[in-house]
Amino acid sequence: MSASDGWFIAVAGYAILLAWPLSTVILVWFAVRYGGTHRAKVVNKALASGGGKPGYFWIIVPALNEEAVVANTVKAALGLRGPGGTLTRVLVVDDGSDDRTPEVLAAIDHDRLHVMRRELPHARQGKGEALNAAYRYIAHRSEQEGIPADRVVLGIIDGDGQGSDNILVEVGRLMGDTKVGAVQVQVRIRNRNKLLGAVQDLEFGAIVDACQNMRDALNTVGLGGNGQFSRLSTLISLGTAPWSNCLVEDMELGLRMHLQGVSIRYTSRASVTQQAVVDILRLTRQRTRWAQGNLQCARYLGSLFASGNIARTSLVEILHYLVSPWINAIVAVLLSLSGTVGALGLMIGHPLPILPTWWALGASVGIWAAVTTFPGLVWVLVHRAKRADESMSRMLLAALAYPAFLLLGLTATYRALGRQLSGKQAWAKTERLVEEPLALQTA
Repeated sequence: MSASDGWFIAVAGYAILLAWPLSTVILVWFAVRYGGTHRAKVVNKALASGGGKPGYFWIIVPALNEEAVVANTVKAALGLRGPGGTLTRVLVVDDGSDDRTPEVLAAIDHDRLHVMRRELPHARQGKGEALNAAYRYIAHRSEQEGIPADRVVLGIIDGDGQGSDNILVEVGRLMGDTKVGAVQVQVRIRNRNKLLGAVQDLEFGAIVDACQNMRDALNTVGLGGNGQFSRLSTLISLGTAPWSNCLVEDMELGLRMHLQGVSIRYTSRASVTQQAVVDILRLTRQRTRWAQGNLQCARYLGSLFASGNIARTSLVEILHYLVSPWINAIVAVLLSLSGTVGALGLMIGHPLPILPTWWALGASVGIWAAVTTFPGLVWVLVHRAKRADESMSRMLLAALAYPAFLLLGLTATYRALGRQLSGKQAWAKTERLVEEPLALQTA
């Protein structure tokens, strides 16, 4: 390798490394520019008639061994009101729980609570199958009651989820546009008093929020496992099983909707809170499952390219979302190998052209440290400006821990690849933390 080749590689490496903080600046612009939802004039015009506004809401709570949290989740869901004071019905899918979940649910006496108990061997076939069973029940019941499918909305709130008081009103407002088939609300973390919880709230409350605002502008919003709302008519158009056995069934559902030309909106004017995973091993396991699910969704790349319903700019963003985790993993390995080989070369007296001195190696390490620390500090400012519900000291600590959080994500990516190649698909569910009980609203 010549010196000129070495410098070309060095420049290319720094360009890749610096692309991350530059992309952070772009996302921060979206985070600041779009306060909740974008395209105000277009949206208000589409909502003026209110022709698509739903009148019936079902909250589906998939529950597998959720005795620690399901009572609070159900009570919070029963207290939600939609446009014009519309009350929601709650359908809990007990997917073969063998803990006290059935007893906890039986103790909640409410006429708008419906419990669907699934038994083995049909139970425990994945969250997607549990949601499909709930969807078919609601579709059949709506048909029996003579309710038009485009007037019914199904919301998914996980076993540890709690929606904000205005969540159904905001979803109903956005669905006043008849072209909107689904809405994703912002996700926040409740137990952010712990460091890992604060880091995850920095992720959801600032970074994911900015990404979704950008995707809202590009019409590429992704659905999350918690806080997703879909029209029944949209789900019916996807067949009898809208959700699949993909490990990120929510993300796949969103991709299928985009392929059909369905508009998905995002809002941070309403939110759903959930528990953070505050154990390192369990968090790594959770992120590995997400990464493996992302890898499974790569099978849609060909359909995305061939689709006539996705604009080119939107296609670029979706492809970036699907591919970037794996590019980041490759770049991280290359950078680590370069640093290791460079240090060994200096030790034996045969330095690499791109790292000719210890000073050059130290400068590279310093740049890497600055690049990995910078985004977290910027997102703390965004979080503070938009949320203003956490102390600066706690969020700064979260920002300093953010590079380690990213390293955990890279580890999860490598593990996901190994699991996918070895054909492993089974997963243990994430454990919940016990919380103070909520009061049941009877109105």
